[in-house]
Amino acid sequence: MSAAIKPPKFSPRFLLPQFWPVWLGSAVLYLITWLPLPAIRWLGAQLGKLMCKVAPKRAAVARRNIELCFPHMAADEREKLVQENIKRTGMALFETAMGWWWPAWRVKRAFHVEGFEHIEQAFAQGKGVFGMALHNVNLEFACRGLGYTWPAIAFYRKHNNPLVDYMQYRGRAQSNKYMIHKRNAKALLNALDDGELCLYLPDQDYGRSQSIFVPFGGVEKTATTTATLMFIRRTQCVPMIITSQYTNDGYKVKIYPAMPELAAMEDVEALTLLNANILKIIQEQPESYLWMHKRFKTRPEEEALSLY
Repeated sequence: MSAAIKPPKFSPRFLLPQFWPVWLGSAVLYLITWLPLPAIRWLGAQLGKLMCKVAPKRAAVARRNIELCFPHMAADEREKLVQENIKRTGMALFETAMGWWWPAWRVKRAFHVEGFEHIEQAFAQGKGVFGMALHNVNLEFACRGLGYTWPAIAFYRKHNNPLVDYMQYRGRAQSNKYMIHKRNAKALLNALDDGELCLYLPDQDYGRSQSIFVPFGGVEKTATTTATLMFIRRTQCVPMIITSQYTNDGYKVKIYPAMPELAAMEDVEALTLLNANILKIIQEQPESYLWMHKRFKTRPEEEALSLY
């Protein structure tokens, strides 16, 4: 446990005027989270539409990502997907608040886990689980829910605002085991060797220095982090993809069969297979994915034209 992030402490300075906007915004969000879930989802959809009017560049990024990933999809289908994704992205703000402040009984009532037998099989072998979590917009709430089935360990990025960081840490720590500084790879390796369930995001653009370029969707050369393979190869863990999805009455975490073959493959072959599986899983509920992230920002050549 020495590797765990130390919980941020409440400070009297949080009561100063400079933090009043955070308190006010948090109070509004807290009150909204007590509405019935269908009402929160309606508000989330309206917020998403408003966000895209205020910051249209984010919607443009989502539109471009979907175009690049699904080049054979009809234009009207892509635009429908963009609009649904905008609504889900607006809901993400409320889902963060739900993850931080909903009581345990309400989280459990709106949440279930599918495929947990894959994790149980790994534990039965005395191995840790390397959960490759997809960056869906409802991930914050899903991590809270998963913790009530089995507490997990994950990297933590400190928030720039100390009051928000205090709230964020307390919210995430309610159901999970502990969190590790985002740069402390050794601590995550140790946790995997100790047989823990660890979560890692393998599907974001982490820059050229720690990536190789393999296909993802319609982009033949996509920066894909090699750290995923480092964690798999340096421990006896069992890697498997984990995603969070919407259901009619709540949410679920879906756990997919293990991918032990990744450890023995060459880098390009392994990450190509992983990306193909990730895209296949995204297509189960594509409107929930974080399309507003510039997934294809890093190009193989620094002087290459941006895809955006």
